[in-house]
Amino acid sequence: MTKVKICGVNDPIAFDAAVEAGADWVGFVFFPSSPRYVTPETARALSRRSAAGPLRVGLFVDPTLEIIARALDVVTLDVLQVYGAPEAPAAIKEGFGLPVWRAIGVGGKADLPADSMGAERLVLEARTPAGANRPGGNATTFDWSVLRGWPAPVRWVLAGGLRVGNVAAAIDQTGAEAVDVSSGVESSKGVKDAALIRAFIAAARAA
Repeated sequence: MTKVKICGVNDPIAFDAAVEAGADWVGFVFFPSSPRYVTPETARALSRRSAAGPLRVGLFVDPTLEIIARALDVVTLDVLQVYGAPEAPAAIKEGFGLPVWRAIGVGGKADLPADSMGAERLVLEARTPAGANRPGGNATTFDWSVLRGWPAPVRWVLAGGLRVGNVAAAIDQTGAEAVDVSSGVESSKGVKDAALIRAFIAAARAA
């Protein structure tokens, strides 16, 4: 069964919907330029709404070990997802004892990594568009056909531009064992819609 991550969770409605619909992970974005940004204090308050439920993923952009440590002093996380970190994923994992996911921007087959790059999972999404002020959450898909025949070096998650209407096709075409959605379950930028969260998870499970 396909696993699902609901990323950019930033309010009780989104968190509760993800929990109730059976998401495998919820993502908290600790990147101020994102419309989905939360402070560690907000993430902690949301996470405390359910003692169980999805694993908590903290998303960081170019984080130092100190930035990650400050967040972990406040909120308990199960996974660290990083974009362009100056510290290698292996160093982050060693420093905090948590699984590290590394986001990879894909524009073509040449961008697909041949090794794990020290990460527990790779998050594959479209390469950042020119002029974008953030590396992810840009609601853009990439050509999924480039994944055909790719010998994945580690488990991976398909992200970027997914929504209720295309997630089943994405899973069918790529064989993804896990999918990640953010803007695709929003009623407006940064505002999650509970009904879309439930529908997305149902569509991914049924694929």
